[in-house]
Amino acid sequence: MSFSRVAPSKALLTSLRRSAFSPRLPTATGRQLRWESTDHKPAQDGKSFRGQLYGSTAMRLQREKANRERYSRERNESAGGRSLALTFVVIATAIGGYYTGTLSVSPPSTASTLPLSTTTPPKHNTSGSNMEAAWADFVEIVGKEHVSTLDTDVEHHAGSEWSSHVGDSSERPFLVLYPSSTDEVSMIMKVCHKRQIPVTAYSGGTSLEGHFAATRGGICIDFGRMGKILKLHKEDMDVVVQPAVGWEMLNEELAKDNLFFPPDPGPGAMIGGMVGTGCSGTNAYRYGTMREWVLSLTVVLADGTIIKTRQRPRKSSAGYDLTKLFIGSEGTLGLVTEATLKVTTKPNTTSVAVCSFGTVRQAADCVSKVVSEGIPIAAIEILDDVQMKCINASGMTDKSWAEAPTLFFKFAGTPGGVKEQIAMVQKLAKSTGSKSFEFAKNATEQEELWSARKEALWSVMAMRRDDSDHVWTGDVAVPNSRLPDIIELTKEDLAASGLFAAIVGHVGDGNFHTILLYNDSQRKQAEDLVHRMVKRAVEMEGTVTGEHGVGLVKRDYLNHELGETTVDAMRKLKLAFDPLCLLNCDKVVRVQTPKPGEVSEW
Repeated sequence: MSFSRVAPSKALLTSLRRSAFSPRLPTATGRQLRWESTDHKPAQDGKSFRGQLYGSTAMRLQREKANRERYSRERNESAGGRSLALTFVVIATAIGGYYTGTLSVSPPSTASTLPLSTTTPPKHNTSGSNMEAAWADFVEIVGKEHVSTLDTDVEHHAGSEWSSHVGDSSERPFLVLYPSSTDEVSMIMKVCHKRQIPVTAYSGGTSLEGHFAATRGGICIDFGRMGKILKLHKEDMDVVVQPAVGWEMLNEELAKDNLFFPPDPGPGAMIGGMVGTGCSGTNAYRYGTMREWVLSLTVVLADGTIIKTRQRPRKSSAGYDLTKLFIGSEGTLGLVTEATLKVTTKPNTTSVAVCSFGTVRQAADCVSKVVSEGIPIAAIEILDDVQMKCINASGMTDKSWAEAPTLFFKFAGTPGGVKEQIAMVQKLAKSTGSKSFEFAKNATEQEELWSARKEALWSVMAMRRDDSDHVWTGDVAVPNSRLPDIIELTKEDLAASGLFAAIVGHVGDGNFHTILLYNDSQRKQAEDLVHRMVKRAVEMEGTVTGEHGVGLVKRDYLNHELGETTVDAMRKLKLAFDPLCLLNCDKVVRVQTPKPGEVSEW
């Protein structure tokens, strides 16, 4: 029998008095027992039955309350323990995950080179919202009138009609910027670095290997407003210029002080691009290439840092030669905003001679003999029979030319020295099979004789049948002793291809070019021709590009010319200067593994 958890009521007590605890006996004794079972029984321990009942009930309630409190306390303690255990598990899991994560992330590489297989694709942000926000930043830096999103501007800065790289619609910058100073370029690059926006640079736009194709979108920095000659030091024979100064304009100004700057690539080329490609030109045989004529550079790096590579002395052994490092880097390591160039005195006497040959091999043999004899001529240029036909057909010169392989010589020095050079060259030309030899007797004749060389490229372009024809100007260079071999083999290959193709080049230093005309259906033939020419040059211990630069078109040949480890070292250098790969991404060296079939078989 159990009791309620509340105090017993009066009805309950009455019921208890009548319960079976008091047996009903008919005797007086029974009545006495019934009486004694009631509250009237004298308490044996001083408590009545009702008191005992209340006490028992109270004790029971107290025990149950204690049990409930103990249960509640144990439950809370248990819950607290579970919570603590859960917290411990979470913390332990987090620590374990972090540790595991640190194990899965490779530590910084200590290798001296960077193989392509170990690279990770660059991550840029060219989303619409990011570019629109950047537009506002750029407007604050250069002014709204110098930030262009016009389709005509964007298209103009995506490629050119004479580039050998065929781009697609995605290779276009989002906008074009026109800064006016080094500081503005620095601020632009700080914005691009913060927002991870890729950048291509543009000066003259005459490059041939896809150098300024915006393969990752982003922005194009056009240096057109930075075309000033900043300072001419006549007594030191050097000049400080901005990147958009054209070499032709520079020489016009220098001529006023009887000075000149020797590197002379194609018309329209500007100093920024000439530094970027490490160009040369017709004067390279006598005066050397761009690398020999740059003293110092002011460069804006990928994060906006401004550096100057050295001071103005002609010689210095102070540290690494960063000047030459940036020459030929094609805007992949930094943006050149100023260049200090060496200049020299104009020769007091010059002359030109032209001689034709029966075969291109004979012409090349003559070049080798002139070079090996050490005759100090200023330039030697070769134009094959196809090229001479183009010059006549285009009508770009006043003179009618023999349509045969022809050498053009330029002489410079004292009057006596020039006469001596001409005589020696004439003798060597005759010994190798020349059919004619003509030299200029005055400045007018010089200009007339040299005019054919100046119009070579334009005369071939004039032979295009319609706008569907494209031009591809490729170049290689070999040791001078192998020049006759490679020119002869290339000439035979061009003739067998069926494509319209000419040969022209600065053969005094083993460098020559092919100029191909082709339409879209002939693109593969043109690619194969250039590929075979490049392969020949490398196999003859030559180079895949003598002066045009690498860009996009020649980058996959560097492994064969230089070796994979050398290219891996170049890639390490690229990402050391430009870790986010913002500057002219994809040029010179790959920074991302190519897709299957993207690279031609060697």
